[in-house]
Amino acid sequence: MPPTALLRRLLPALAGFAITLPALAASEPPSAPVLPKADFGKAAHSADTGRLADWIVRTRDNKGAPFALIDKRGARVFVFDAGGHLRGDAPVLLGLAHGDRTVPGIGDKPLAQIKDWERTTPAGRFVGEHGDNAHGVHVIWIDYDAAVSMHPVITNNPKEHRLERLQTPTVADNRISYGCVNVPIAFFHEVVEKTLAAEHPVIYVLPDMHPAASVFAGLSGARTSTPVHTALARK
Repeated sequence: MPPTALLRRLLPALAGFAITLPALAASEPPSAPVLPKADFGKAAHSADTGRLADWIVRTRDNKGAPFALIDKRGARVFVFDAGGHLRGDAPVLLGLAHGDRTVPGIGDKPLAQIKDWERTTPAGRFVGEHGDNAHGVHVIWIDYDAAVSMHPVITNNPKEHRLERLQTPTVADNRISYGCVNVPIAFFHEVVEKTLAAEHPVIYVLPDMHPAASVFAGLSGARTSTPVHTALARK
């Protein structure tokens, strides 16, 4: 058979084959996009902690800054670099009273006038700031106006047994401060200070009395608290 005639006989079949290719491709479901997630490594964490950290990374809510996530129910802090990679986690001490809001004007009260029920660690999204408290200790202010900061554990009152509280396996005894987040001393200097060295790290504090969505509504539109230099130092 002449080559020209053979080609004429093969063209219809080749055309039919080509027509089926787009149809086959269209029948395959599109693969779901892989959403970025926070990298916890092997660190154990609560479901709310994981959901919030993943949302932060996915939406870039940290605006390119390193961030810390404080799980009040688990009495633990997780410190991440700007890319959402965990650099360390540790137990923390929190405000004596359960509660997710700050009592108005508490930052201007002397410690002796603060009632036990007022000693809360507020929940929310906060733009942190480095500074020194009234005792000259370097801290990261969470909410300066309310005098709430993250700092090395205070040990000047032996009766409070703060170091011992950090070492127990239970979270039931991690409530002792006036609202500040007390961190193990070595962890603060080696992980917190070095990882959150940016001028304004972001601090996320999960609630202990309310659902996480009531503070981070749908894990979106979280409120921001900007530090204002007008308060005394709590501890």
